[in-house]
Amino acid sequence: MATQDPAQLAAAVRAACIQAALDGYERAQIAGLCQEGAWECAVDAMRMIDLKAILQDPAAGADALQQQRD
Repeated sequence: MATQDPAQLAAAVRAACIQAALDGYERAQIAGLCQEGAWECAVDAMRMIDLKAILQDPAAGADALQQQRD
């Protein structure tokens, strides 16, 4: 693994967490869960983030968030 800028890595992890939470919450709402259940799904989605993938390519996490904004 190449040396990475800690700020870039932190931004990638944050972006991946935000994207996972938004996706998990949206899927839960579509499935008819209450807000509390949807929030639990969002948290579970963040727990399932593949951190090894982010460590290999921090830009992927930031790209996911940018696509959500567009």
